Amino acid sequence: MKSVIIIRHAKSSWDQPGMEDFDRPLNERGKEDAPKMAARLLERHVKVDAFISSSAKRARKTASLFIKEYGGEKEDIILVPELYLAGPEAFYNAIAKAPASANTIALFAHNPGITEFANELTDVRIDDMPTCAIFAIKVDIKDWSEFKEAEKEYWFFDYPKAGPGK
Repeated sequence: MKSVIIIRHAKSSWDQPGMEDFDRPLNERGKEDAPKMAARLLERHVKVDAFISSSAKRARKTASLFIKEYGGEKEDIILVPELYLAGPEAFYNAIAKAPASANTIALFAHNPGITEFANELTDVRIDDMPTCAIFAIKVDIKDWSEFKEAEKEYWFFDYPKAGPGK
């Protein structure tokens, strides 16, 4: 059994008009929400074996705040440029290339693609992945290359304003 934890980047800053979207940093709320959501994953005893992120600044920073809570280093994050403003196919491709040794992977990316992808996976539907939201699924596969065609099982959905323990 393998698990995929899909995470939308934390709240980003709009303080600098004219800044390229790719380069937008997290705002203060985003910097607070990411470690809190990582801690909530740890409270659920979710062990993440690989952190895979869009290369956009706000996604990378969110991933680095998660991996720090897990005791890892930001250098261990696998950057996948194709996850920036990605559609579902880019997510499937990134998962197919996940490390074979990983049983649980965390993917960090952006709306609207991340919501679209989450809604393709199971019968559970969400209107919108809020910033720093987590959509988790389980899938009975041995190799990540089997993910796209395999049946997925909804595990949980959590987001910062849901409160602890939801």
